[in-house]
Amino acid sequence: MFKVENLKYSYPKGESDVINDISFDIAKGEIFGFLGPSGAGKSTTQKIMIKILENFEGTIYYNGKDITEFSDEFYEDIGVSFEMPIHFSKMTAMENIDFFLKLYKNKGDIEALMRRVDLWEDRDKMVGEYSKGMKIRLNIVRAMLNNPNMLFLDEPTNGLDPMNAMILKDMVREFKEAGGTVFITSHIMSDIDQICDRVAFIVEGKIIEMDTPRNLKIKYGKRSMTLEYKENGETVTVEFPLDGIGKNEEFLNLLQTKKIETLHSGETTLEDIFIKVTGVQLKDAE
Repeated sequence: MFKVENLKYSYPKGESDVINDISFDIAKGEIFGFLGPSGAGKSTTQKIMIKILENFEGTIYYNGKDITEFSDEFYEDIGVSFEMPIHFSKMTAMENIDFFLKLYKNKGDIEALMRRVDLWEDRDKMVGEYSKGMKIRLNIVRAMLNNPNMLFLDEPTNGLDPMNAMILKDMVREFKEAGGTVFITSHIMSDIDQICDRVAFIVEGKIIEMDTPRNLKIKYGKRSMTLEYKENGETVTVEFPLDGIGKNEEFLNLLQTKKIETLHSGETTLEDIFIKVTGVQLKDAE
């Protein structure tokens, strides 16, 4: 869907490149996560890909065509949900949607989208009266109102309660199942882990790691098995090497003779990987 080759970009009067010779591709039907600390170049890359920023070095192809050769028809094919939802606060939700709907030839099922994010009953309420979470959900409707083939989502679940975050993630999965492609940035690693097919970590304008979440967790995880059991009222924790564990007599004996409370591998999390490869705590990345 997208092919980015040797992308470089520096802002006017900038002393160095914000994007420093990065290359990656996004397959059709893929959910691609783009992760990195604040200032790493995530938003700049997205702005270039959606043709907000120009004068970059390198080449970007969308469906095999250089994006610089596209005119306004490019925007018929994509939907964008920016991190900060911006709406007309003195208009109702439906008035907002109707305004943006007129900009497109393709038109989605607005009622279905509004019901999906639980905003249909509040469609005639002024957006200025909406909570932050409601504004974020309306943002998602706006991103999908033109039936796009490609979605760009910047921190889409930030500010949502767990139930609405789950609904949004389900919508992203359904969008993919219907043939859509997604580029997503988020600092909520559990969301990325749950929905992304591949992820890339960018630091100081360079991609330093890129793979599936599973492969990254295997690469950075510890090959061990930790077992916890109760003995004399105390919790005992024992760790075993994962290699050859099926023939480890002590491990097998504990399984057979003790009441096991927990048993888990040394698989790491995307949050741990983020900190390891970027050197930045997640609270600093928001």
